[in-house]
Amino acid sequence: MSRSSNPRGLSLGLLTSLRGVAAGLLAPAAALVLAAGAASLILAATGASPLAAAEAMVTNALGGSSAAIMLNSAAAYYISAVAVAFTFRLNLFNIGAEGQYRIAALCAAAVGAELTLPPIAGHAVVLLTAMAAGAIWAGIAAALKVIKGVNEVISTIALNFIAIGLISYLLVPGRLGAGGGGSNNLGTAPLPPSLRDPGFTTVAHGATLYWSSLLALAAGIAFYVLLERTVFGFDLRAIGRSPDAARFGGTSTARVTVITMLLSGATAGLAGMPALLGDAGGFSLSFPSGLGFIGIAVALIGRNRAAGMAFGALLFSFLDNSSNVLQLLDISNEVVRIMEGLIVLAVVIAYELSARWRARRERQQTPGLAAPPAVARPARGKAAT
Repeated sequence: MSRSSNPRGLSLGLLTSLRGVAAGLLAPAAALVLAAGAASLILAATGASPLAAAEAMVTNALGGSSAAIMLNSAAAYYISAVAVAFTFRLNLFNIGAEGQYRIAALCAAAVGAELTLPPIAGHAVVLLTAMAAGAIWAGIAAALKVIKGVNEVISTIALNFIAIGLISYLLVPGRLGAGGGGSNNLGTAPLPPSLRDPGFTTVAHGATLYWSSLLALAAGIAFYVLLERTVFGFDLRAIGRSPDAARFGGTSTARVTVITMLLSGATAGLAGMPALLGDAGGFSLSFPSGLGFIGIAVALIGRNRAAGMAFGALLFSFLDNSSNVLQLLDISNEVVRIMEGLIVLAVVIAYELSARWRARRERQQTPGLAAPPAVARPARGKAAT
């Protein structure tokens, strides 16, 4: 009798799946409880009420304007997390998403300011420019990795600093910068109105949920399909788990490395688009920073999985947008940064402990993985027969 016609088999399979989901949720849930407990102790030590702080944060998040702002920032965090997750699944560490999305935003803003195309064509050009610039910037690290064996952590961190210096150089008037007018906040010319994102929902207090935030949904779907439903995704995951085995199986690690880094950079280039097409309307020295580093934390929380990173992005956005309301309770907004660090640390520890527990259980349940039995040694003075 096949399993599909056996109700008992279906029940056992469903139970096993539910157990797997519960086991996967246990580690992040325990980490969040631990981080919340530690944050509560810190708040209590400063003389603040943890319950009052939590109530203020939740009330603020449920407000109309705060909810829209939180979703807009969560979209940028998620895109950045997807970018670094591509390389994390390959056991590479792209620490350069910060420089990649800022260079991409600068190039997209400079190109967009000169466009006279209809909205759809203009948006396509701006997005493709951002993806190309991010991919090229990440491709430098990929080439150094494949050709010279340069560690990608070192090269991407160095490229972050180079990006900052290059942006400062290009933003002056006469290059990509537009007239400063005596202002210290140099920037590109503003995007034409046809390229600005009007948003599709205006809620209380004038906050707008931007269309460009849907780029996060597209990035998440593309990430899942590419890694889980394509041959390239299989090769990427195989190299990430065992590079030697993948190489012996005929997979070109150099090719997969270069493509993955290019995909990571192209995705990182989109992280700044919700801000560029929305509130900012151009690139300047005050353009939102830190998205690349937040993306690393979000990817760690979500275990480089599409659904998990969505939860991590919403969590970080919730905390970031709650920092201002805490000041009304005479609580320093730096407490939010402490909470974010505690969450990341607790999640990493929880995942490590969970992985060790699963490995120990597999060894116990699989005879072939158990420790071999002790071999009796012959008594001294007697030859073994």
